[in-house]
Amino acid sequence: MPLSAQTPELEAWAVGFPAMLLHAGVAIVLLIGAAALHALLTPNREIQLIRQGNAAAALSLAGVLVGLAIPLAFALAGSASLLAIALWGGAALILQLALFWGIDLVLVGLPLRVREGDIAAAVLLVGVKLATAIVLAAALAP
Repeated sequence: MPLSAQTPELEAWAVGFPAMLLHAGVAIVLLIGAAALHALLTPNREIQLIRQGNAAAALSLAGVLVGLAIPLAFALAGSASLLAIALWGGAALILQLALFWGIDLVLVGLPLRVREGDIAAAVLLVGVKLATAIVLAAALAP
């Protein structure tokens, strides 16, 4: 049975694909903005440390990026408009960055140990940051 040029599937794709690209684009811009803000606010300069071969910094930064992406993904999944994605995604990212900052304050000394290349400290920081990201994401779930 040949496919007609006007099948419901193709029509849905023709309408949905551009919307998906716009929604993903807004989310990626938010993610990049939050990552840049994190880079400005964190006491560790992870990119510089990574360039110097610091695996703990690489692990820490990867955890931050995933930790930012998790609640953002839930905000994206639960929003139908670009404005809702921007509002909920932006709010989630700001809250997540505040939680990351609080974690670094509570776990005194661990960010310094990451700077010194301590993988164990980085793993603990990543675990705590991902745990808060998952809880925040669940709070965003519809």
